[in-house]
Amino acid sequence: MKILYVTSEANPFAASGGLGDVMGALPCAVAEQGNQCEVIMPLYDTMKQQYRERLELVLDMTFNHSWRHTGASVFKIVEKGVTYYFVENHYYFDRGRLYGEFDDAERFAFFSRSVVEYMLHSGNIPDILHANDWQTALSIVYLKTEYSHIEALRSIKTVYTIHNIEYQGKFGSECLGDVFGLDNMYRGVVDFDGCINLMKGAMVSSDFITTVSPNYANELQHDFFAFGLSSIVKSSAHKMRGVINGIDYGYFSPEKGGDIYASYNNRTYKSGKAKNKAALQAEVGLPVLADVPLVVMITRFASQKGIDLVLHILDEILCENVQVIVLGTGEKEYEDAFRAAEWRHPDNFRALIKFDRVISKKMYAGADIFLMPSKSEPCGLAQMIACSYGTIPVVRSVGGLYDSIRTYGEEGANGFRFDNYNAHELLFTVKDALALYADKKKWNALTASAKKSNFTWENSAKEYISIYNNLV
Repeated sequence: MKILYVTSEANPFAASGGLGDVMGALPCAVAEQGNQCEVIMPLYDTMKQQYRERLELVLDMTFNHSWRHTGASVFKIVEKGVTYYFVENHYYFDRGRLYGEFDDAERFAFFSRSVVEYMLHSGNIPDILHANDWQTALSIVYLKTEYSHIEALRSIKTVYTIHNIEYQGKFGSECLGDVFGLDNMYRGVVDFDGCINLMKGAMVSSDFITTVSPNYANELQHDFFAFGLSSIVKSSAHKMRGVINGIDYGYFSPEKGGDIYASYNNRTYKSGKAKNKAALQAEVGLPVLADVPLVVMITRFASQKGIDLVLHILDEILCENVQVIVLGTGEKEYEDAFRAAEWRHPDNFRALIKFDRVISKKMYAGADIFLMPSKSEPCGLAQMIACSYGTIPVVRSVGGLYDSIRTYGEEGANGFRFDNYNAHELLFTVKDALALYADKKKWNALTASAKKSNFTWENSAKEYISIYNNLV
């Protein structure tokens, strides 16, 4: 079976978040189980030179998009058994960053049409086209509308994955023809609530829909989580399933080291964790204290991530015998609030206002407790990564956090959960974790259980393969 994954980012070529991690790992896991997997994405000017040097030209093509006569070159790289195709267009993708441009609608409409045109020009027709998030939603819409008369493309089955329904690709109705190149007869496919909604278009057009955790799939039937699309979710329930993401244990591995201060395995966990903790404390300028629990938070500073809960109780937490480190960037009010907290608590709090993958891995390896009190969280990878390093997550029972973390006292416990979006419920849960930390026998049993958590992509890949097989 041949699967073509359509994405706006994929590790290690270009990534800004969870989508890049998923598209760098899922195709490889599906390929390992005997399938032919290919990925197609834009060729950004941010690609590292070590990969750019390996690019092989596949074809040059020209095509019409709305009133534009345009074109693209397609290159490829084979990595870990997966062929990655890159659509080059200097005007659209030489911007120094992936997203946030004034013409993102036009950029990703062009890319989505390029995907369909690439299949036509190359004759490389997959059994499954699997698109992701709003940036690639139009690849499915085009396939089912503007190109539906082409016999060679009719056999392609389509899967659409919602990684975060908050970002739907909403644009003014005037964009239908000029920007997206869709005939007015297809307006009903993408029209929703007075505007064009690309995610809605892909949901109604696709043969199957997935989300990134089973609990998130259930939550999306409620208005609070669906951001206006609950009616479309409910009408699509017959072709929708939640499949939880996995993590790359080759990259997030205390045994293999890689960016952390000292590698460790199950046998050397205690000494390895102690070395990483001491080195992390020293690097950020905190007192090197082995017996003081170290709590960390690695996140985007946005309301969705529960930052307001943390800030509401941060001073109370820091009155405990504890150290806290926060890493991330985002909304200025949150950045400033964390800087102010560091000024108030210089002896046991550090705010690292930056995006830094290296220091984040050091924090996973050196911390005792990982904080993730999200208001909504489609899947979440950070809580899984924390478990792989034997760091205990404290999470809210929402989305994929509910699916992946079993709270202390449950069978197979690997962390702590709290239910309501309430600052003091978070505080009491953190205090429960700190109290257990003082009981070394129980704490060691919990960390050992966390490290046994199985978040490999193999399990997720099997579920996706089952979906693909049912479609074809």
